[in-house]
Amino acid sequence: MDDQNPQAPSPNAMLIDTPEEHIVEPNGVDNDDVAIITPEADEKEAPVLATDYKTMKEHVLPALIDEPPILEDQVHTWEIKGWRNLNKKEHGPVFQAGGFPWRILLFPYGNNVDQCSIYLEHGFEADEMPEKWSCCVQFALVLWNPNDPSVFHHHSAHHRFTKEESDWGFTRFLELRRLFNQPYDGSTRPLGENDSVNISAYVRIVEDETGVLWHNFNNYDSKQETGYVGLKNQGATCYLNSLLQSLYFTNAFRKIIYQIPTEQDESMMNSAYTLQRLFYQLQTSNTAVATSELTKSFGWETRHIFEQQDVQELSRKLMERMEEKMKGTPHEKALAQMFSGKIKTFISCINVPYESSRVEDFWDVQLNVSGNKNLLESFQDYIQVEKLDGENQYYAGDEYKLQDANKGVIFQSFPDVLHLQLKRFEYDIQRDTMMKINARYEFPEEFDAAPFLEKDADRSEPWEYELHGVLVHSGDLNTGHYYAFLKPAKDGNWYKYDDDKVTKARKLEVLEDNFGGPFRLPNGQIRTLPQKKTPIMRPNSAYMLVYIRKSRVDQILTPVTEEDTPPHLRNRFAEELAAREARRKEREEQHLYIGVKVVTEATFQQHGGTDLTYFDVTPDQDPGAPIYYRVLRQDTLEQLVAKIAADLGQDPRRVRLWIMVNRQNKTVRPDAPIMDLQLTVEETYSKATAQRDESLRVWAEVAEEVNEDGEPIWPSYQAQANGAIVKDNILLFLKWFDVESQTLKGVGHVYVRLDKKVEDLVPVILKKMGWGEKLPSGEKIQLYEEIKPTMVEGLRGKETLKTEELQDGDIICFHRTHVHKSRLGLGESKPSEDAKSSDRLTDAREYYDFLLHRKVVRFCPHPQKADVQQYPQFELVLSSKMSYDKLSEKVGEHIDVEPTHIRFYTINGANGNPRTAVKRLSNQTVERILTPPGYGQMNHLNQLSDALYYEVLDISLAELDTKKSIKVTWLSEGITKEDQYDLLVTKSGVVEDLIEALVKKAKIPSEEEAGQIRVYEVSNNKWYRDLDRNYPVISINEYTTVVAERKPEEEVGVIDPNQYITVFHFQNEPSRAHGMSFRFLIKEGEPFSETKKRLEKRLGIKGKSFEKIKFAVVRRAQFSRPIYLQDDDILYETAEREDYLGLDHVDRSRSARNGGGDLFLKG
Repeated sequence: MDDQNPQAPSPNAMLIDTPEEHIVEPNGVDNDDVAIITPEADEKEAPVLATDYKTMKEHVLPALIDEPPILEDQVHTWEIKGWRNLNKKEHGPVFQAGGFPWRILLFPYGNNVDQCSIYLEHGFEADEMPEKWSCCVQFALVLWNPNDPSVFHHHSAHHRFTKEESDWGFTRFLELRRLFNQPYDGSTRPLGENDSVNISAYVRIVEDETGVLWHNFNNYDSKQETGYVGLKNQGATCYLNSLLQSLYFTNAFRKIIYQIPTEQDESMMNSAYTLQRLFYQLQTSNTAVATSELTKSFGWETRHIFEQQDVQELSRKLMERMEEKMKGTPHEKALAQMFSGKIKTFISCINVPYESSRVEDFWDVQLNVSGNKNLLESFQDYIQVEKLDGENQYYAGDEYKLQDANKGVIFQSFPDVLHLQLKRFEYDIQRDTMMKINARYEFPEEFDAAPFLEKDADRSEPWEYELHGVLVHSGDLNTGHYYAFLKPAKDGNWYKYDDDKVTKARKLEVLEDNFGGPFRLPNGQIRTLPQKKTPIMRPNSAYMLVYIRKSRVDQILTPVTEEDTPPHLRNRFAEELAAREARRKEREEQHLYIGVKVVTEATFQQHGGTDLTYFDVTPDQDPGAPIYYRVLRQDTLEQLVAKIAADLGQDPRRVRLWIMVNRQNKTVRPDAPIMDLQLTVEETYSKATAQRDESLRVWAEVAEEVNEDGEPIWPSYQAQANGAIVKDNILLFLKWFDVESQTLKGVGHVYVRLDKKVEDLVPVILKKMGWGEKLPSGEKIQLYEEIKPTMVEGLRGKETLKTEELQDGDIICFHRTHVHKSRLGLGESKPSEDAKSSDRLTDAREYYDFLLHRKVVRFCPHPQKADVQQYPQFELVLSSKMSYDKLSEKVGEHIDVEPTHIRFYTINGANGNPRTAVKRLSNQTVERILTPPGYGQMNHLNQLSDALYYEVLDISLAELDTKKSIKVTWLSEGITKEDQYDLLVTKSGVVEDLIEALVKKAKIPSEEEAGQIRVYEVSNNKWYRDLDRNYPVISINEYTTVVAERKPEEEVGVIDPNQYITVFHFQNEPSRAHGMSFRFLIKEGEPFSETKKRLEKRLGIKGKSFEKIKFAVVRRAQFSRPIYLQDDDILYETAEREDYLGLDHVDRSRSARNGGGDLFLKG
């Protein structure tokens, strides 16, 4: 976690003074900007005179830790007489230092405190200060007795003076009661006598080599100051930022990344494309760049952002991923040529001509810090030869037998860009934990790698390297911060890249400050804690170094220009920039515009749900969505109507807008037409009652009739010549429920007089639908009013519209139906038995109920239990009231599978993994499955409410109830490969039946073909018990891990359990068990060196991974310490009957159990 925040306020920090307010906490110390020294003790030990300016300067201006070069020293004394007559605020005479004017600022009676306050400030007049002026000053203010210069009081500080911070000093310089009338601190005289004192200002102007010396970084612009930008920290991604900056400034690497073909895959899940985007933004942006696109393409979630990972592992995985992206391109070997060298591991016999060796590629070198003073010693340590003699002789084959030999490694070549990982973190056996090594460890600007190469290596070019980058860790093992020092140009400056901040750096900061070890004073002495001799250790030290071969520097640091970037990348950013600019402009002008959502006859006819439309959808989502207009608030309704009419292809005179309002029943319906077209859109919006939308919502009506002058004839709200408004009819909307297609469609609108009967709507509907003058015999029309989504009521044919309380904007729904013994076909109808038994809805009210409970459910094949190729992902529109059996029928019908053979699983919303299987219950519905009772509480928070996994079973669910499901871990290659299988075994079966099911499911050779299979249980990463072949499966514990493996040949026929020992894995402490445990055969009299060979074969772990394992006997007692084994130990004699054999090595899966997971890159 990044907890080294340089901008975090210190609880003891001095408050920054401004010209208006000079308030500073007493004896405050700002760790970065101010160092105050209290002088009383020093005065007693080394008395000096205030008039001895040279000696006093050495006394009050101590050496600075930053060691900035001194440009000039000046001393100025202000003689003050008549102290009691001074004003509240006084300025001393202006004097020059460093070519700039300065003066002393005095508050003789205190700046809102009971002490005198003294400051140093620049002496510029308001209009004289140079633009962006700054000056770094170390200074001291000394108040002394003019009659006795041995009596004085002083404070020292350093500060970066700017226009904004024009003065700096000490609000609590000295208590007023100590100034006059009493001897000062052991002296016989006071500081002030005869109402007079002197104040001397010692001003040391120092060089600001980096431009940020003592900078507070308020309003700091990295691009403007350095030409470079930083990377934003997402949480704990400073380690990633430092590595990315290092790779970015390896210019040849950047060019290679740009050459990866991504124009056909501009996906944010493609890590090569997102890395290209990141590099391009670092190249062109004026502000810090975010890494979120890149980390998302890695597949990282929020929890990964707050976990610091190993930089070396991240670098290797990133290189591997980029190499994969380059396969099949002309540059597929470019990264290896740049970053990869060759190293030979050998065992060479001393007395006979026999050598065993292997040559491997390396991408970085891990160097020991512990025990070495510098880089060259670490390299020498790395290639140090180990002599194998005595009992440790090397077996050189049947010809030479056991021989004395030298074992070691030697480099055959180094890469052009050499990454060196300094092992600052190591396991401390004494403390039994990982520790950071803070010892001083030096590394050079240049070094010659030739001494570390084998004799016959290619030396046609010098193997000299120069430093290009230093990646730094500041902090301890558990908390810390990462940043980088890089030199972008061959002969350029060093810069510090600290997340989003980039600053120029001095060579001292790059080298000395990152060697680690104790702080050193400018004179070379080690800084210690006050009153103690304990040295103060630096928290920061280099952990990764980047060197470039000197003969290849020009090639590696080749300039990267705009033309080197992929054209499609430049075009994409140009498009995104234009889109951002358009959005910015839209935001700036947002207050000038308002949205208008228009429902038309066409959109209503495309709408298949309740009301006239859904206002929260867009036309690209739903063809029935309203048409959206963005218009000026001051536009008139007449201008708005003209725009809408143009889109409808109509004369604006024939288009009339109705205000749509929210009714009390939460529906939105047309209320009344807008008669005054000279109103502005904003005025109209304001007058619309109870608006719940940020946009104006209207219905656009098109007149069906016009008079001879082309003026529209409106059936209602027709304006007369005398100005009166005639309202003869009400506006109704018609919807048709099509029983055949099981859809609801808008038909249009009609005007009807209130005194008309409901049955008078039938001829109107027949005409609208084009069904002729009457329907076939026995077929009628059923009419309903859609009052609101949850209330659809039948209309009585003989009643008038007024009696049925119909009004403007109401919706009438109708459908055709077969009704017997009915004269008009109005009212209730009963569906046939066939219709009831099918899924077809024959009644509009049933369909409205379906709409109310309509749910789109996504069905995905189970990731472990279904064939993705055979069974695809699909979506179904279902009713949330649908039963489990009906759900199975629907899914079975879609994938052409018997519904009895389908099993469903809910889905974990956090990680997408399957949850438990859904139980088939009589009261189980789609709603209860997806949102079970208590949904939203802790146990259901992570369940998806719109998706299910499905599995196609070989047997029916009924038969499945007779089986026991057992998850078995099959070990096919030692313990390194674990395959998981879910097996179904008859509940009355035994372990032998389980083995037969495993052979069939895993498609592995039978026991007769490949050897006996044994089954055992593991609990808490330790072997629990072997399961006899006749052991009933119903008794297998559900809380243990069931493991199956082939019985090794050496164990065939061994029956005595005392010849076995339980083996388990742990990290540092036996209580931190991990990995797969197993039983291992031990042999009487066998040295552990031979036992290890059998263990290596049994484990399936080879090479360096096996060499890193430490072996120990672990007693069964809870707090016993492990007894680590040597090659000459005999396990059979060392271990007792109940002991374990522990394998101590790093748990690569530990973070996965804690929620982190191993470092991975997906995209």
